[in-house]
Amino acid sequence: MFPLQRNRRLRTNESIRSLVRETSLSPQDFMLPMFVAEGKDVKVAIPSMPGIYRHSLDNTIKEVKEAWDLGIKAVNIYVKVSDNLKDNKGVEAWNKDGLMQQTIRAIKDAVPEMIVMPDVALDPYSIYGHDGIIENGLLVNDATVDALTRMSLSHAEAGADFVAPSDMMDGRVLAIRKALEENGHHNVGIMSYSAKYASAFYGPFRDALDSAPVDSQNIPKDKKTYQMDYANRIEGIREALLDVEEGADIVMVKPGMAYLDIVREVKNAVHVPVAVYQVSGEYAMVKAAAERGWLDHDKIMIEQLYCIKRAGASIISTYFAKEAAVILNK
Repeated sequence: MFPLQRNRRLRTNESIRSLVRETSLSPQDFMLPMFVAEGKDVKVAIPSMPGIYRHSLDNTIKEVKEAWDLGIKAVNIYVKVSDNLKDNKGVEAWNKDGLMQQTIRAIKDAVPEMIVMPDVALDPYSIYGHDGIIENGLLVNDATVDALTRMSLSHAEAGADFVAPSDMMDGRVLAIRKALEENGHHNVGIMSYSAKYASAFYGPFRDALDSAPVDSQNIPKDKKTYQMDYANRIEGIREALLDVEEGADIVMVKPGMAYLDIVREVKNAVHVPVAVYQVSGEYAMVKAAAERGWLDHDKIMIEQLYCIKRAGASIISTYFAKEAAVILNK
C-alpha cells in the first residue's frame, strides 16, 4: 500500500534498473539467417531487405566468421537454387554435393563450434515455389515427408548440428527423427518450425530466394493448406506439443513480433527451448521507417528483441543479429 510501497524506488537510476531487470539479452541469444548463392565472390543485395545479401560460399564463410567473433553461436542456412535444378520433387535437395551440403561442410570446417541449422523445405527446389510435392493441383503430405526425410539425412551427413523443417507437413518430425536414429545420427537435433503461420510478413524472404508460389490455375496460389491460419491460437500450441512428442528438440514460432501471444503460450506449454523467427517483413518495416526518420532504428531494434526474449524465446532468429550484437557488446 502507498506510501509503504513506492514502485518507482526500483526505477530511480540505471544501476537499480539493471539490477532488478527481469530479462537479459546477449548475442548468444541470436541465430543469424543466411542466404547462399552459387558462384564466387558474389554479394547480391536484396532490395526489400536493406543490409542483407545473397552471398556465394566464399563470402558466406567470411560472414560466419564475423558473426562468431561478435558472439553469435548459430546460423540458419537457406540456398538460392538455380532454375535448371528445380523440379516438382526437389531431388536436388538431397544431392550430397548440392549447394546446401557444400555450405554445411564449409562452415563446419571454418568454424567448427558454430551451430549450423539448415532449412528443410522444398520451396527453393520446387518449380512451383511450394514447400512440397504437387499432385493433381494439391500439395501431397506423405510423399513430401519422404522427400524431407531424405533432405534431412543429407544435411546430417554433411555435418549439420540440427535440421530445421519449416514446411508444416503432418508427421515430418517423427519421420525425420526415426531416419536420423536409424542412420546413426543420434546427436543431430531437430528444430521444428512448429507454429508457422501463413503470413504476409514473409514477402521479402521470397524475394531473397525467388521462392514465391507460381501463379497458376492448376496449383494453390498460397500456402494456406499447410501453414497455419493467423486467426488461431490453440492450434499453434497443439502443433508445438505434437512436434515435441515426435522428437523435436527445439520448437519455433514464426513470425515474431505479431505473434508474441503464441510465443508465451507455447513457452508455457512445452519443456524444450522455444525459438522465434523475426521474419523479413518485420525487419523491412523497421528499416523503412528508420530510413524516413520516423523511428530510431537502434532503439526500436533492441526493444523488439527484448520483447521477443521477454515473451519466452530461448533463441531469436533475426536479420538484426549482427547489428544488435555490435550494440550489445558495447
